[in-house]
Amino acid sequence: MVRVVGSPDFEGHRMPQPLASEEPTPDPRRWLALIVLLSGAFMNLLDVSIANVALPSIRTELGASFAEIQWLLAGYTLAFAALLITGGRLGDIYGRKRMFLIGMIGFAAASALCGAAPNPTVLVAARILQGAAGAIMVPQVLSTIQVTFPPEERIKALGAFGATAGLGTVSGPLLGGLLIEADWFGWGWRSIFYINVVIALIAVPLAIVLVRESRSPQAAQLDLLGVFLVTAGLLMLVYPIVQGRQNGWPLWGFAMMIAAIGVLAVFVVHERRRKAPLVPMELFSRRGFAAGVVVSLFFFGSVASFFLVMTFFLQYGLGYSPLRAGLTTVPFSLGVGILSVIASRLTPRLGRVVVWIGALVMAAGIAGIIATIGHYGPYVHSWQFIPAMACAGAGMGLVIAPLADIILTGVDRRDAGAASGVINTAFQVGNALGIAIVGVIFVAMLGSQAPAATSAVASELRGALAKAGAPPAIQDQAVAGFQACLHDRVVADDPAVEPESCKAIAAQQAQLPPQTAATVGPAFAAAATEARERAYGTATQHTLAYQVGLMIMTFLLMLLLPSRKPRTVGPGAG
Repeated sequence: MVRVVGSPDFEGHRMPQPLASEEPTPDPRRWLALIVLLSGAFMNLLDVSIANVALPSIRTELGASFAEIQWLLAGYTLAFAALLITGGRLGDIYGRKRMFLIGMIGFAAASALCGAAPNPTVLVAARILQGAAGAIMVPQVLSTIQVTFPPEERIKALGAFGATAGLGTVSGPLLGGLLIEADWFGWGWRSIFYINVVIALIAVPLAIVLVRESRSPQAAQLDLLGVFLVTAGLLMLVYPIVQGRQNGWPLWGFAMMIAAIGVLAVFVVHERRRKAPLVPMELFSRRGFAAGVVVSLFFFGSVASFFLVMTFFLQYGLGYSPLRAGLTTVPFSLGVGILSVIASRLTPRLGRVVVWIGALVMAAGIAGIIATIGHYGPYVHSWQFIPAMACAGAGMGLVIAPLADIILTGVDRRDAGAASGVINTAFQVGNALGIAIVGVIFVAMLGSQAPAATSAVASELRGALAKAGAPPAIQDQAVAGFQACLHDRVVADDPAVEPESCKAIAAQQAQLPPQTAATVGPAFAAAATEARERAYGTATQHTLAYQVGLMIMTFLLMLLLPSRKPRTVGPGAG
C-alpha cells in the first residue's frame, strides 16, 4: 500500500499523511454544502447581536426586570461557551452532519419558543436552550470545512466563513431594527426569533441532501468525566466575567475564576491519561494551534468590545435608532466580506503576514473612528464614519480566514471537531473578557467626562435660568443638580430607570410657574442632550484608544504564529 508524501506545514515539519486508500475523494457538492453550513454559523452570530435591539420592546411587553433582561443575553452566552468543546467532539464521534442537523433543528425549536414566550422566565429558559443547541451546531462548520475541502481550497472556504462571520456580527442591529419596525403579522420583537425558524426550514432539507457525513473512526466513546470537568470549568470562568460588572465585581467572582483554573487544570491532567480524550492535548504541541488560540482570544475580545462601545455611542450617546445604528456599521460588514475573499488569495503566498497586516489595518480603522468623532464632535453623521468603518472591517476580513487556516493546518481529520470546539471556545471567552474589561473602562470614562460635559453647556443653562428670573444661588444649585443627574444617567446599569437625582430636577421644575417652566424645561432638555453627546463622544474616543492598544498587542502576539512558505500541495495533504 503506497503512502502519499506529506507536505510541509506552517512550522516546516512533515505532516503525517493517511494511506492513499483512506483519503476521501473531494465531495463534488462541497461548495453547495458550504453555503448550507454557513447558514448555521450566520444564525448563531446574528442571534448574539440581534437580541440587543429588542431588549426595550421585550421589557415593555413582558414586564421583564433588569436582571431578567441581563439573563436573556448572559444565559445564551454561558450555555454556548460551556458546551462548545463537547459539541465539537460529539461531531467527531457520532457524525458532524448528524450533529449539525440536531443543533440546527434544536436552535430553530428554541427560537420558536423564544418568539412564543408568554413571560420572561420562559424566554430566558428558551435562550439557554438556544445557546446549548448553537454549541452543538456551530463547531461542525469549521470541522466539516477541515475534512471536506482539500488544503488548496480550504483557505477559500474559510474566506467565505470569514465573510459570513463579519456579516452576521454587524447585521444583527440592522436586521433587528428592520424586523421590529416592519412589525409583520403584529409580531414585533418576536419576529427576530422567528426568522431563525425560516432559515432552518430552508437549510435543514438542503443539509440532508448536500452535506456529506464524516466522523472520526477512532473516537469511539464520549469522555463523560471530561465533559463534566470542562463544562464546569468554563461555566466557573465565564459566569463571573459575564455578570461581574452588573454585580459590582464581588470577591466570590474572582474566587470562582481562580477555582475555574484549578478545575481546568484537572481536566488537562485527566485528558492526558485518556486514550480517547475529549480534547487531544497534542493539539497544543503544535505551534500554529496553540499560538492561534491565544491570538483568537485577544483578537475577538477586541472585536466584541469594539461593537459594544460603538453601540453605546451611537444609540445612547447620539440617540440613533437601532436601524440607523445598524446602517452606520454596514461599511464595516462590506469591508469584512470583500477583504475575506482577497485574504483567501493572499494567504497561500504571504502566510501570517496577511494577519499582521489585518491587525494593523483594523487598528488604523479604529483610530480613524476616534479622529472622526474628535473632528465632528456631537454633530457627526453616519456617512462620515464610512471610511474608518470600512477600514476597520477590512482589517477584520484580513484576519479571520488566514488565522483559522493557520490554526487548523496539521490538525488530524479525526480531531477536527475537538479542534473546532476549542477554537470557538477561545472566540467566546475572548468576547466575554473583552466586553467585561472594556465595559468597565467605558463606564469609568463616562463618569469622568460628566463634569466636563456639564461645564461645556453650563453657560447656556445659566442664561436660560437668568432669563426665567432665577437668582444666582438657584442657578448654581440647578447646574449642580444637572451635573449629578447627567453623571448618574450615563453610568447607570439600567438606562430605562430614571436616577433619583434626575427625578429631583423634574420635581423642582414641576413647582415652577407655567411661564418659567416653559423657558427652563426646553433649556434643560437641550443642555442634557448636548452634554450627553459630549460625554459619550469623549468617553468613546478614550475607550477606543485602549482598543487600538489591544489591537497592537494582538499584532505582537501574532508574531508567535508560525510562518508559512509557499508550497505545492499534494493530493493527500490535510
